[in-house]
Amino acid sequence: MSMKNFASVCIFALASIAGTASAAEPNWVHPAIPDFGASASLPDAGMQPDKNTEYKVVFNITGEGPNEKVNPTLERVARAANIFASAGVPLSHLHFIAVIHGPATQAVLDNDHYKEKFNVDNPNVKLISELKTAGVRVTVCGQALAAKKFPHEWVNPDVEITLSAISTAIILEQQGYVFFPM
Repeated sequence: MSMKNFASVCIFALASIAGTASAAEPNWVHPAIPDFGASASLPDAGMQPDKNTEYKVVFNITGEGPNEKVNPTLERVARAANIFASAGVPLSHLHFIAVIHGPATQAVLDNDHYKEKFNVDNPNVKLISELKTAGVRVTVCGQALAAKKFPHEWVNPDVEITLSAISTAIILEQQGYVFFPM
């Protein structure tokens, strides 16, 4: 076999192996948030989080989704928790706070008032409950509630009402949180 043919066979073999590896179904996991935010388990990937570090992140949630589906930006917070947990970081080391405002505000309504406004059950109720169970604080901007004319009594009891998203983000950054826009 000539060197040129040998090289062609090697390239074809490597391409076949790479094609097989990329076609394999990823191992999707939910170690922190059982029903939302699946993440691919990648224990051999680079840039893994340190299991002993405390991670302080404020997630800025403004994106809106269809009324009958989970808010996709809020679900990304679940994915972040699952990613860190899948890398072995204990939930006690994750200090995650979701700050909801703007078009995303409706996601925090309790089921009865959401259904009254949008004629469907609030798909975010279970997600917010699972986030809270995992230690993620979910907050909503009081200014956004006022602008949308949503009374505080309409807010899901698992959600904390704050003065504003602006003040919350500034206060948390002063406390060493990293601001992560969604």
